[in-house]
Amino acid sequence: MIETKGLRKSYPSRKRSKAATVDAVRGIDLSVAAGEIFGFLGPNGAGKTTTLRMLATLIRPDGGAARIAGADLLTDPGEVRRRIGYVAQGGGTADAVSAREELVLQARMYGIGKSEARQRTEDAVKSFDLTEFADRPCSSYSGGQRRRLDIALGVIHGPNVLFLDEPTVGLDPPSRSQVWDEIRRLRTEGMTVFVTTHYLDEADALCDRIAIIDHGGTVAEGTPEELKREIAGDVVLVGLELGDGAADRSQRAADALRAEPYLHRLELQGEDGLRLYVENGAAAIPQLLRTLEGAGLAPGTVQLQRPSLDDVFLARTGRSLKQN
Repeated sequence: MIETKGLRKSYPSRKRSKAATVDAVRGIDLSVAAGEIFGFLGPNGAGKTTTLRMLATLIRPDGGAARIAGADLLTDPGEVRRRIGYVAQGGGTADAVSAREELVLQARMYGIGKSEARQRTEDAVKSFDLTEFADRPCSSYSGGQRRRLDIALGVIHGPNVLFLDEPTVGLDPPSRSQVWDEIRRLRTEGMTVFVTTHYLDEADALCDRIAIIDHGGTVAEGTPEELKREIAGDVVLVGLELGDGAADRSQRAADALRAEPYLHRLELQGEDGLRLYVENGAAAIPQLLRTLEGAGLAPGTVQLQRPSLDDVFLARTGRSLKQN
């Protein structure tokens, strides 16, 4: 449903000479199947929104190629627009009008007749649970209500593909969960959904497959479980006692543990913690405690975790996504 090859976009640099450019997107290759929720995961500024805006025909790529729902992005952008829905991060509703008015107008702008536009609006009001407030001005809606309306507007014309840019930014947990449910419902109805996000839990819980982007290029692609399986074994978090000399104790602990045969990789976590990648966490913890005790160090906390998408990002980039 979405196929890109070498998609790229550059902008003039603000910090250098006028001739210099910044590569916002550096040769993105993607393949998204029909009926899939595909997540584009990465930190702010990684190139997610630029990629999405190119795929939605809002900005023209500098190079590469793409086909969206069978239409060529560069040679037939008008047909691409007819086959997609797009929901920007900031939404697109007007404060003074109601959800019902917005939906009818959106349908009419796609060339749908008056009668059909009203029927589609009624269906959308019911499907997206907008009935109680559909005739009130949008200025009175909560963040979650407004976001559901944004998505309804994005699909009122029956697109093959829906692009969602950071759909749950700023929403409380119940509202986020409701938006997730709406996206899953659209997938069950056969729609392909392309979601950008910087939330690890959102990508893990919602998406069938994800691509991780950093500095304008993809660093990993696959199902969340496939990507996490790339990080062998378990993760053990060791927190050392706080206080004077914590950084020195962390370094001493790292030096003592680096030679242990069960240890795949070790990362210092601030001044008072370690992140250890081991083959078998349950077996490794007693051994690492003995090693630390022999070095005269007492851990304050020890936690055993399965690898996460942040571990995948850390392994591919050397940085934590949570810190970006």
